Amino acid sequence: MALVEAEQPEVLLLDEWLPDLEAGEFAQQMCLMYPGMEVLSADGNADRIRCQAKSPRRHELLHALREAQQMAPTVAKAQRHGSTSIARLAPTPVRVGLPEMIGESAPMLELSRMIRLVAPRSTSVLIEGETGTGKEVVAKALHRLSSRSTKPLVVLNCAAIPESLLEAELFGHTRGAFTGAVQSRVGRIEAAHGGTLFLDEIGEMPLALQAKMLRFLECGELQRVGDNETARVDVRVIAATHQPLEQRAEEKAFRLDLYHRLAVFPLTVPALRERIEDLPSLVDFFLDELAKQMPRKRVASAALDLLTAYSWPGNVRELMHVLERGSILAEDRPEIGPAEIVLRRR
Repeated sequence: MALVEAEQPEVLLLDEWLPDLEAGEFAQQMCLMYPGMEVLSADGNADRIRCQAKSPRRHELLHALREAQQMAPTVAKAQRHGSTSIARLAPTPVRVGLPEMIGESAPMLELSRMIRLVAPRSTSVLIEGETGTGKEVVAKALHRLSSRSTKPLVVLNCAAIPESLLEAELFGHTRGAFTGAVQSRVGRIEAAHGGTLFLDEIGEMPLALQAKMLRFLECGELQRVGDNETARVDVRVIAATHQPLEQRAEEKAFRLDLYHRLAVFPLTVPALRERIEDLPSLVDFFLDELAKQMPRKRVASAALDLLTAYSWPGNVRELMHVLERGSILAEDRPEIGPAEIVLRRR
């Protein structure tokens, strides 16, 4: 996906025997995301090559593909005998990372693979990880790669809304349902109809509201506060938490049945200290983002050593803030040095 976005090719050759994806669903998703791109699919047999796009170039593309398949044994033989001139014709392995997932460490590549697997489905996903690891970025990637990408992605932080208002915020309310309800209002769930609802910090949801949320997940129907009628809503739910929900369920602080309903497909975002080899890539990314507001800085090698040796309890979010602070402290100098790297005291 990252290679397609970077290169914007005219033609995609899709192997039907993908190791970790369903080829038909992937081809449909690629056609939706890149309508101007031709999609060819093959199962290794030149007689069974198919062109998914019915364009004037169809026969030309099929002919070129068959010629490439006939060359494949020659390329393989040349590779076995160490011929670099022909081996250069062999395709370059495609990175499995997603553009949102900065870094090429094994945990991030595996996370990208899991996102691609579940994104096309409507399966509920629970994103787990420490504070600041980028759980909302994962939720946005899931929505972007889903068939719901043209519909809304509605975000609700369960910890940011008072408990007394959270139910009305989620399910909506009718006029006069409670003091201050001067008019009816659609809730976040209804606003996400056809799309995705992202519930951040789901562990902060009150127990009483968890029962109502569980019922919605099981039957797809909701009832506005103060209303006797129910409405059916088509929403894919993604939740995120930094808390160990299974442990909280054992402590009766979170409903176990709701946990299982949300965690149909759990994803874990690794902490920055678990993928410290990605730090230089993250530094470059954040410096590029900061360059939209101020002159682009670079990080001195001694300063990078400090960043690499740090444990990053605040994870990627903390790194972003450290670099922003360092850019400001560097003033007009083009380089952020060790003196401008201010880290949390241990």
